[in-house]
Amino acid sequence: MRNQPETTDAGRQYAAAYAAHYTERDLPGALRLYVNLIASHPDEQEATFSRSQVQNIVNAVVPKQELFDAQVNLAAAHFAHAGQAT
Repeated sequence: MRNQPETTDAGRQYAAAYAAHYTERDLPGALRLYVNLIASHPDEQEATFSRSQVQNIVNAVVPKQELFDAQVNLAAAHFAHAGQAT
């Protein structure tokens, strides 16, 4: 019997999200699982990995121009909130 380190909850959640993403090709389900992992374990290494995977999903499903427009609008909203003109 091999002596394996105990898997953490974050590790198990990441494995499930990764399987949904790459094995099952269930992008909506994988996105939900990654987001839940980030919310429940924000400081864990798996959350960092999950953020990258969320970006991969976003880049795969959102048209580039739509993503760019959303980023510009988000920055403009932050400037407006801070009292800066765009």
